[in-house]
Amino acid sequence: MKKQLLTMAATAGFLITPFNGEASAHENKYIVQSGDTLWGISRSNNLSIEELKTWNNLSGSIIYKGQALTLLAPHSHDAAAGGSSGSTVSYTVKSGDTLWGIARTHGLSISTLKSLNRISSDTIYPGQKLKVKGSANTAVPSLPASTGSYTIQRGDTLSGIASRHNLSVSQLKALNNLTSDIIYAGKTIKVSGAAASKPAESQVAAQSTSKVNELISEAKKYIGSPYKWAGSTPAGFDCSGYLNYVYGKAGISIPRTVASIWSATKHVASPKVGDLVFFETYQSGPSHAGIYLGDYKFIHAGSSRGVEISDMNNSYWKPRYLGAKTTF
Repeated sequence: MKKQLLTMAATAGFLITPFNGEASAHENKYIVQSGDTLWGISRSNNLSIEELKTWNNLSGSIIYKGQALTLLAPHSHDAAAGGSSGSTVSYTVKSGDTLWGIARTHGLSISTLKSLNRISSDTIYPGQKLKVKGSANTAVPSLPASTGSYTIQRGDTLSGIASRHNLSVSQLKALNNLTSDIIYAGKTIKVSGAAASKPAESQVAAQSTSKVNELISEAKKYIGSPYKWAGSTPAGFDCSGYLNYVYGKAGISIPRTVASIWSATKHVASPKVGDLVFFETYQSGPSHAGIYLGDYKFIHAGSSRGVEISDMNNSYWKPRYLGAKTTF
């Protein structure tokens, strides 16, 4: 009788546990406790605050005790359900996705996911297709020996181009004398041969001026577009979604989040027209950014009025200014 009671209690405990904590490895929810913050939850679970907000449809940072938060990106099992055990299953990257989140969702390690897709960096972009099941041994066909150049397409990344041509990112950068990971659609780069010599300064200046003009013209088209958390279209932008969209339209590939844009771009002592200006707002470090227009004005997607032009010297922005960086 005593043994039966213990067995029943153990069974009851097993049944009750999912409701008090993590429901299952697939559900992976977190129940907010008294004193919790989004920052603390994100740090404990190796996520960004932006991922938590996007996956849980949160417009602000307020959470409440007892609230259930998902710790996984929204995903579908349609592809997996129809595939056999030996088939290849792919996943299309969505805005806000990370390699870590995709790997976790599909029961992979980051190194396995990278190996499956022959990528060497953590940079991914919306619309990119990643293998999440299949063989990692299939070699990516290289270009014929006579073809030593590649014209960059919108949405390309250095890591993706390097992978397709059996190069490392550092080799690709050396071939083309690149000092950052920023690339421009329409530009032809070398994918084989000897390292590039430095282009003439006058040629670089002319290319940069043309790009800056195109960028500013594109940025101003969306003045008045509303603010939307995790938004990345004219129907609604958040600050990094706006930058990613505008730069993409101008043929310049930049990362999706403010922190990753900060890391990928080059520091400048003072901003020039077309450079990025960064601010520390709701969390420590770079958390907001815009495009410098000159005369201490910048254009950005603000949370109050959407895409607008603001003055860097006003009482709100001036004390929050962190610095300027450039993609040119």
